Amino acid sequence: MAGNGQMIIDLDARRMAAMANKDIATLKELIADDLIYTHSSARMDTKASLIGNMESGSTVYTGVEPSKVVAQDLGGAVVLTGEAQIKVTANGTPNAFGVRFTLVYANRGGKWQMTTWQSTRLPA
Repeated sequence: MAGNGQMIIDLDARRMAAMANKDIATLKELIADDLIYTHSSARMDTKASLIGNMESGSTVYTGVEPSKVVAQDLGGAVVLTGEAQIKVTANGTPNAFGVRFTLVYANRGGKWQMTTWQSTRLPA
């Protein structure tokens, strides 16, 4: 892992903690306006809908813990792959599961933001 890899791993750990801590200001900073977020259920969100669902309480993340994260520094973008344990309450129904994910952070004018998230649920 060279270049910006570890910095982006650390930045994304901050984003995951912000999801669990309902830190909307940090999420607005770290997530790109043109985000494409594909959940393990295949449901898709934009930045506005992802944060809006958290603000309304229809989606409440209580834990997002990454592991086995590897970075590929592509210069203006860094791709992370890894696993995460997610605890979430969606529309009043609590759920906990593991996912394998791929995500992309892009450097936009010196500011790194997550542009893409795709996850697949791990077998129970």
